[in-house]
Amino acid sequence: MIIVPVKDGENIERALKKFKRKTEKTGVIKELRTRQAFQKPSVVNRRKMMKAVYVQQLRAREE
Repeated sequence: MIIVPVKDGENIERALKKFKRKTEKTGVIKELRTRQAFQKPSVVNRRKMMKAVYVQQLRAREE
């Protein structure tokens, strides 16, 4: 559970900004999105391989 300490008289917008930053750092939202729909491990591995190939091609173009 994410806890955001709020000082007396602190603006609500500022507290919300802190909360959003904390949730983004922990990766809670990202994990929720991945858990919404199950993906077979073979599909996950294929996507990782395709992404690695894509990144490798981008880096090769830069050189």
